Amino acid sequence: MIIKSYEINKIDFNRVNIILLHGQNQGAKEEIISKILSEKNQFLSKYDEKEVLENLEIFYNNCTSRSLFESEKIIVINRSTDKIYKVIEHIENSNLSGILLIIEASNLDKKSKLRSFFEKSKNHLSIAFYPDNYQTLYKYVNEFIKEKKLTISNSNINLIINKSNGDRGFLKNELNKIYLFSLGGKKINSENLSKLTNLIENHSFSELVDNCLAKNKSKTIAIINENNFNNEDSIIISRTFLQKLKKIKILCKDYAENKDLNKTISNAKPPIFWKDKEIVKSQIEKWKINQINQLIIEINEIEFRIKRNYENAMNIVLDFILEKSSI
Repeated sequence: MIIKSYEINKIDFNRVNIILLHGQNQGAKEEIISKILSEKNQFLSKYDEKEVLENLEIFYNNCTSRSLFESEKIIVINRSTDKIYKVIEHIENSNLSGILLIIEASNLDKKSKLRSFFEKSKNHLSIAFYPDNYQTLYKYVNEFIKEKKLTISNSNINLIINKSNGDRGFLKNELNKIYLFSLGGKKINSENLSKLTNLIENHSFSELVDNCLAKNKSKTIAIINENNFNNEDSIIISRTFLQKLKKIKILCKDYAENKDLNKTISNAKPPIFWKDKEIVKSQIEKWKINQINQLIIEINEIEFRIKRNYENAMNIVLDFILEKSSI
């Protein structure tokens, strides 16, 4: 049975025993699991699909066993694929009582046996969690603010959302920090937000690399001037650079095949956050696959150099960043 994510508050979880949570929005899935736990006030057992499949007998025994303090057993199987279908089938045929099984999966296409089973079932739930956009994150932040009776300006709400990079789990952690800070009667302004949260600091590395790879030299220089990068940051920046290169390489290969930039962006997995789409398009247009391969070699050499010359590490990295932003 298909349930929309916005209908979750209407669900009586006491009337279902197997649920599929699938999609890229990990933060939203974790929220639902937390909601179920708070409603049922029971312990949670977590497994990985691989762990279950390699130890089926142990898993089935754990499903049927109970401690003195458990009226119901809640089990989550993470990173599930179609391979877990036979386990679900076994549990369903066993008519186990007092168990809630939550199957967590990433993207499942429409041909997925697992997804099809849950969507057609009248007894089990299938809930898709799509990537957040600005509107859903804005609603999320506003609901949190109202619940906690906080006062935060619209400009600061936008700051929190834009710097969270579409990561709901990260956003939730930062909002909780803000709430705890407010309990001391302190004012929530831009200065306090910057000191209190990791929103700006954590994402300055990503912004630096993004603008370098988009060959936006003026913005790259501005980011360098706005941040007090030190030698300890050099490894993080070089590895961020390498990770982004690998992602761009995959996108460039797809673009070379379909010749449609918008299609390449929309088909990207994991999905590209809405605010990053334009800069990623620019990166794809700026680099060819053979150039990216050369950059991968060069950034690995850079990391080797900064490990050997740590006192000059940041200069080595920033010289490289500035050079590549203007090629």
